[in-house]
Amino acid sequence: MRASLHNRAGDLEAASAIARHAVFSVTRPTVFTCNAIIADMYRSKWYEEAIALFHFFFNQFNIVPNIVSYNNVINTHCDEGRVDVALEVYRHVLANAPFSPSPVTYRHLTKGLIQAGRISEAVDLLREMLTKGHGADSLVYNNLISGFIELENLEKANELFDELKERCLVYDGVVNSTFMEWFFKKGRDKEAMESYRSYRSLLERQFRMTPATCNVLLECLLKHARKTEAWALFDHMLDNHTPPNFQAVNSDTSKLGPCLILCFRKLRPCLKNCARSL
Repeated sequence: MRASLHNRAGDLEAASAIARHAVFSVTRPTVFTCNAIIADMYRSKWYEEAIALFHFFFNQFNIVPNIVSYNNVINTHCDEGRVDVALEVYRHVLANAPFSPSPVTYRHLTKGLIQAGRISEAVDLLREMLTKGHGADSLVYNNLISGFIELENLEKANELFDELKERCLVYDGVVNSTFMEWFFKKGRDKEAMESYRSYRSLLERQFRMTPATCNVLLECLLKHARKTEAWALFDHMLDNHTPPNFQAVNSDTSKLGPCLILCFRKLRPCLKNCARSL
């Protein structure tokens, strides 16, 4: 409990020290406490400390790790440029763990391989993920698509995008945002908006989007001064926001542009009344 409180307060050194001492007590720290401290160390870029704590808890003192524990250390190694070490951890999970890698495992590894300039190995890992029975994960595909886009290999990027749409049960729209961002960066605004319109067509077919998806699209539209489209998307989000049944906006939505949202909430009833009177 004390370790958790220090961790929430951002005092990582104290949280780590308390958790280390707790392994000698009757009430040892849980895997969830260990994971939380290691994850916060990763977010604070205390990479070596995160890895040392992983070995301390899970190897030295035999606290039983879960897939989140391994994902933390895989992510840390990838960010430090040690992709081969991260792959060794992945192979260890396959060979020894009573659980399988998760989609998050493949997200970290494909991103790490692509950042290391090893995109063909990232494609192989995607194939391995699918062969092992995992569903098509849009963020894993997005890592690869983003990598091929940066290499200006749009043919391969589109091929993977088509494959994702065929395989996935629910597509969250993240790839559309990746295409939009790249086209805008290249000054190809027409193609960027075509990518956005292809996503809008899904919404018009009663596709249920998540707040995270639309937040990314909103951010992209606002960043590139597409306020009309951003307002239309935000209006759609509000219309579909019917908690507790379905959440279409969340706390992150407000961070994109508080003024935009405040103004829109005030103007929206007026605009809708005007539209009805036409």
